[in-house]
Amino acid sequence: MLDEALKAEIQEAYRRVLEGLDLTPRYGQRLMIAEIARTLAGIEADDAGRRTSDEHVCVLEAGTGTGKTLAYLLAALPVAKARGKRLVIATATVALQEQVLHQDLPSLKAHSGLAFDFALAKGRGRYVCVARLDQAMDGGEENPTLSLFEQSLASGGDDFQALVKELGEAYGNGRWEGDRDSWPEAIDDSHWRRLTVDHRQCTNRRCGHFAACAFFRSRRHLDSADVIVANHDLVLADLALGGGVVLPDPADCIHVFDEGHHLPDKALQHFTHRFAIGGALRWLRTLKSSLTELNQALAVQPTLARLLAGLPEAINVLEPRLGEAFALGHQLAGRPQGLAEGEESRHHRFAMGRAPDALREQGDGLRVIFAELSRTLESMGDILRESLDPDKHTGLPREQAEAWLPLVALLHGRALEAHALWQAFAETDPEGEPPRARWLTLERFGGDPELTFSASPVSAAHTLARNLWGRTHGAVVTSATLTALGRFERLQERAGLANRYRYQRLPSPFDYSRAVLSVPREAVDPADRDGHERAIVDFVEALGEQEAVLMLFSSRAQLRGVEKALSKARLERVLAQDRLPKRELITRHRARVDAGEGSIIFGLASFAEGIDLPGDYLTHVVITRLPFSVPDDPVGATLAEWIESRGGNPFMRISVPDASIKLVQACGRLIRKEDDQGRITLLDRRVLTRRYGRALLDALPPFVREIDGVVQGE
Repeated sequence: MLDEALKAEIQEAYRRVLEGLDLTPRYGQRLMIAEIARTLAGIEADDAGRRTSDEHVCVLEAGTGTGKTLAYLLAALPVAKARGKRLVIATATVALQEQVLHQDLPSLKAHSGLAFDFALAKGRGRYVCVARLDQAMDGGEENPTLSLFEQSLASGGDDFQALVKELGEAYGNGRWEGDRDSWPEAIDDSHWRRLTVDHRQCTNRRCGHFAACAFFRSRRHLDSADVIVANHDLVLADLALGGGVVLPDPADCIHVFDEGHHLPDKALQHFTHRFAIGGALRWLRTLKSSLTELNQALAVQPTLARLLAGLPEAINVLEPRLGEAFALGHQLAGRPQGLAEGEESRHHRFAMGRAPDALREQGDGLRVIFAELSRTLESMGDILRESLDPDKHTGLPREQAEAWLPLVALLHGRALEAHALWQAFAETDPEGEPPRARWLTLERFGGDPELTFSASPVSAAHTLARNLWGRTHGAVVTSATLTALGRFERLQERAGLANRYRYQRLPSPFDYSRAVLSVPREAVDPADRDGHERAIVDFVEALGEQEAVLMLFSSRAQLRGVEKALSKARLERVLAQDRLPKRELITRHRARVDAGEGSIIFGLASFAEGIDLPGDYLTHVVITRLPFSVPDDPVGATLAEWIESRGGNPFMRISVPDASIKLVQACGRLIRKEDDQGRITLLDRRVLTRRYGRALLDALPPFVREIDGVVQGE
């Protein structure tokens, strides 16, 4: 239960913030604070602070205007400090992460009376490796990793050296903290790859530059922070490494996932495995050609000499096996001679994720070989790391170990990725559970044919349930759109959230009767493609001269078709996605509105979320068609196939709930502040003629409805 002292602390902090920032208390915000505090304070734990209860997660849908960031910080921070836990705030977008870090947390610290420190957490790859920077500054005497694998990808030697000089000077005099994102100009990916390392290549405390390391400096700040601001990707990456590698151990954390509707898709991306045959053959050939140099440098150490002696045979066995997989993949994809002329790429998905027996057998063989290669490279890496320790005497000079460890670590990572992919192809999926999606991609890489094998779970639910919800001390999942068709089932199914957790939809502070949702007579069923496009063109031509409009299209082809068919006068008012950078497009739209002119934005799905145009900057949202997405990607298609095989209807189970979420998000562009008003027009008649239409409409906020020009309920 929430004890009185903790309750009083939260209430006092809330009162201070409201007064200090001159804010009006909101009913939904107060409910959110109370629900989070009750859930987190009610978590039972043993004497060591380990959680013993399993009702430790609350899922809260809080619409725009609720003030959810302030609510979860005020409720979760005092509980976290009282229980000796760290508060990890994870967002899905950079924009929200920056808002939390630079606005919300400083404001809370200044006005709430709560004492706390906060820090930003980023992955190692966002920081410069001082050892590599120093090496590059010493005249480009590069370590073997770069000379063998990365130099061919690098561009513009003079540009790189100029950048290195600038970065080195800025880091040396303290003007730059070594974080890629804080450098004032964009850094080319090929240049940055030469200046950073991953967790396998990093030598940690054994590195001669450890005291000056940008990543570990940030970690030291992180270790003392009460609140850690991260993103979904970093939390998931840390869990994939076992947890507690970059972030604190999940059991010592209370997690808040803002923009939580993105979490299932982010998780799927982290658990997808890929393997490009051509790419693997290239790095194996490079390794083969460098064996002489490797032996000269490392074979003075007996164990390394033995491990190196086994590499030629492993490579000689792998190369023909990969060639066989390359040929079989092309045959299975229906392109035994490669891609047809003019064909850029081709996907071949295996039905129900079942790879043919011949491919499974090949996968099993490759899995075994890559497992052995991974073990060899891991053992080599361990010896090289030990050789960096002055207290360990391995017989290998430190300089040699330091020079070659990045290469061995890089190869070890590639071998592990290859093993994971072939394991996924060799395994049989458990009976009764959703299958993995498995597919091939044929394409060209630098003019040469490439074949990539891919495998992915169709749901991240099991992994999230085990590795995240099962391990965290407590968690809050929140977003403006978590429900589909007004229910939480779709999110539960995709994110592995148990029924026993606490779920609540919080009331909005907005008066939605200030907006009209219209399905006009011009609305056409998109099955009549030409008629639907003509109806959109006619509707745009008839828009008021001074309206501020956002038109959302479901396909780029239709957006371009409508754009092409417009009159010259009307086209002058249109700002179309891809014609301008997003920021520039929004700036021009605002300038036109400020000048009293009309402005029409044409946007695709990405403009249905994250666009913030309050007040007069947006008075009319036009949705050209219901946002159904066809599950034609390999993962979605495999899931749909599996649901259908079990007697389910994938359209009703996946497509309709997902469309409901997207429709709510699209409509949410209009009402951003309490005094906003305007119109939402839906130019898709299916919302009136199909049985799912009423469910989609009923899941929307209580706008005034106008059907075929008649206001409903009058």
